[in-house]
Amino acid sequence: MVASVSTVAYLGLEARAVEVQVQLIPGLPAFNLVGLGDKAVGESRERVRGAIASMGLALPPKRIVVNLSPADLPKEGSHFDLPIALALLAAMGIVDAEDLGDYVVVGELGLDARIAPSPGVLLAALHASELGKGLICPIAQGAEAAWAGQGVLAAPDILSLINHFKGHGLLAAPRPGETEPVARGPDLAQVKGQETAKRALEIAAAGGHNLIMVGPPGSGKSLMASCLPGILPPLDAAEALEVSMVASVAGTLTGGRLTRARPFRAPHHSASMAALVGGGLKVKPGEVSLAHLGVLFLDELPEFQRAVLDSLRQPLETGTVSVARANAHITFPARVQLIAAMNPCRCGHLGDVTRACSRAPRCAVDYQAKVSGPLLDRIDLHVEVQAVSAADLVLPPPAEGSVEVAARVAAARTIQRERYAEEGVRTNAEADGALLDRVATPDTAGRALLAQASEAMRLSARGYTRVLRTARTIADLAGVDGVARLHVAEALSYRRRGAVN
Repeated sequence: MVASVSTVAYLGLEARAVEVQVQLIPGLPAFNLVGLGDKAVGESRERVRGAIASMGLALPPKRIVVNLSPADLPKEGSHFDLPIALALLAAMGIVDAEDLGDYVVVGELGLDARIAPSPGVLLAALHASELGKGLICPIAQGAEAAWAGQGVLAAPDILSLINHFKGHGLLAAPRPGETEPVARGPDLAQVKGQETAKRALEIAAAGGHNLIMVGPPGSGKSLMASCLPGILPPLDAAEALEVSMVASVAGTLTGGRLTRARPFRAPHHSASMAALVGGGLKVKPGEVSLAHLGVLFLDELPEFQRAVLDSLRQPLETGTVSVARANAHITFPARVQLIAAMNPCRCGHLGDVTRACSRAPRCAVDYQAKVSGPLLDRIDLHVEVQAVSAADLVLPPPAEGSVEVAARVAAARTIQRERYAEEGVRTNAEADGALLDRVATPDTAGRALLAQASEAMRLSARGYTRVLRTARTIADLAGVDGVARLHVAEALSYRRRGAVN
């Protein structure tokens, strides 16, 4: 007799169906596990053996063969423990195999038969819902799985599952976790002066554009970047599910609590390429994927390794990260809004009228050359942030704060959502090709200005496109349908002049 239990293997944000087959064969006692599993899967034998022994049960004196099918699909993680244990119990006649056929099973086992959490339960629940099956998972992740549908069994240990199927103690259906309130960070009212930078921040928030701020230390670049989540609109239901799927695979979705706040990730400049874009021995999403539909803030941009920064060029263009391995090709979403900050030179004094850079202009050239031109070309808005003077600091708080700016940003995002409702595009920063030509072609005066500026500023085709996207967002903030010369002029004022090698 062969007992089978359904489970999943994770490839990026995709859950692939896996069948756990267990057969008891006469012969010398042995416990063999096959099916291209990693070390964590291979160690399942000892955890399953210990969990069954802790319930006072003995494995039959036979040859136990566990097959994870399909055999050529790589399998990683400890979530195969529970399906292997239940399939073995079914083969032993302790659990009815037909009862298990209606479920997809995931969960790690302790030696005391308790079921511990494992990453990716939300993906497994969505997969089970697509198949019309229920899900058996750890009790700690029942609230997470309940977001994907009905038929979830969240158990604290194997004995509870056995009693449930035998009718001795039914498990209560878990309820979806609570939605976390959107926490407000620093307010733009705390920023004294810097009106140009705050205007650029508003445009970036309204259209989902990338932004870089260049200025001396202490000018407020990091503070303004931390204010950005407070003016961005909250995630809608579909976006919250996308973000939560990435968090589930990464193992950072705790308590089944989904949030409507957009992610804000600020990795240190010592981050490796695998940490930033994903990868590693066991491929995990990197910071650019954990910031999906949110903000990736890179402070002290030139201090990052150049190869690490250049690895962001493809994700910023395509909105995805593809990690290629010899036995797998894994894709993670990475539709992020890049916000970067940097000093104009290593000493930070360039542009500060109160102090002089001792090695200007060579200091600035060498320092800024650490950031490649192709990466800077993918950043829509370039802003020079001036040093804050004592006269600025004693001024009263600005009349506008994050609440007022957020209202304008929300209105502009509403216009874009209605405009792109049937295009599969969320913001102006994602519009391209014929769609961008249709919605962002300027009037006659605007086209003439853009053509003249493209020659003078040596804009690349990508830079030309990004100017159009920015101009479209500026027009949306103004609440007008067409893109005029005024909007193009402001968009051009945020483009970088000159080349960085």
